[in-house]
Amino acid sequence: MHTKRTLDEYIIENQNSIPDAAGEFSDLLRHIGIAGKIINRIVNKAGLLDVFGNGGNLNATGDEVQKLDLYANDLMIEYLQNTGVCAGVGSEELEQYVGFESRHNRQRKYVVVLDPLDGSSNIDVNISVGTIFGIYKRKSAVDDPVDIDDFCQKGEALLAAGYILYGTSTILVYTTGNGVNGFTYDPGIGEFCLSHPSMVIPETGKTYAVNQAYYSQFSNEMRNFIDKCAGMGLVLRYAGSMVADIHRALCQGGIFLYPSTSKNPDGKLRMLYECNPLSFVVEQAGGSCVDERGRRILEIPITQLHQRSTILIGSAALVGEALSQYR
Repeated sequence: MHTKRTLDEYIIENQNSIPDAAGEFSDLLRHIGIAGKIINRIVNKAGLLDVFGNGGNLNATGDEVQKLDLYANDLMIEYLQNTGVCAGVGSEELEQYVGFESRHNRQRKYVVVLDPLDGSSNIDVNISVGTIFGIYKRKSAVDDPVDIDDFCQKGEALLAAGYILYGTSTILVYTTGNGVNGFTYDPGIGEFCLSHPSMVIPETGKTYAVNQAYYSQFSNEMRNFIDKCAGMGLVLRYAGSMVADIHRALCQGGIFLYPSTSKNPDGKLRMLYECNPLSFVVEQAGGSCVDERGRRILEIPITQLHQRSTILIGSAALVGEALSQYR
């Protein structure tokens, strides 16, 4: 009988391919998977729990926070702190990073950046949402408190990144810089099992994802490309969850666009919590990720925790076609 490899088995089998990983890095990846299982259970029970709707406040970047955002954020941070697998966490939902003060945590070499629940407004109407995560090796000395430089690192310094998509099935997709693999959650055994080995994004695709309601606020170059998409036979598919839209592009090819607008001239998506982790995944699958100025996302310096950016991400040919409008 053929059995699928579980996430835990896969991480252990491949930990030697990651320099200086040892058991600590593997434990951190495994525990992120466990935290994803817990959030998956809450997402699937959202209609039975009081986690629908607006939480009544704004996050660090001025966006409305949903109740489930707060729940997922508190759950992830508390879980990672209690398990002692990292030295600190930076979250989209918090103005400042969180350094874990216990001696056991301060001895850890890694910090985690995360968007605990991307697309959380979709929960109320039962549409896919996701968790985005990235892992950096800290710059501060072990045993010292973490500092802001541990988090404000370029995307190319990521050791691992991925996402968990809570949809018709729950899938965890991640990379450590040696390709991309996807693991589907099997509730019968309570494990993520390898279902999408060695994922490769198609060179091109048939869909584009953008919030076209802001079309009038886009630059002329972006409007020109969107107009050209129809001429190329591309179909608009926009879920309102970056994880869901990126996953579609990763599996079927396509492009995701979040350009500047007159209201947000520097873009809206957070570099640390959204752009960098997902760009690392897409590049490892053979795709391309740049901002509207043509800069590779993973090479852009990070100067603040909630730095924003525009992004063009997905199949390499489509990203190149979009950039050609700017040139």
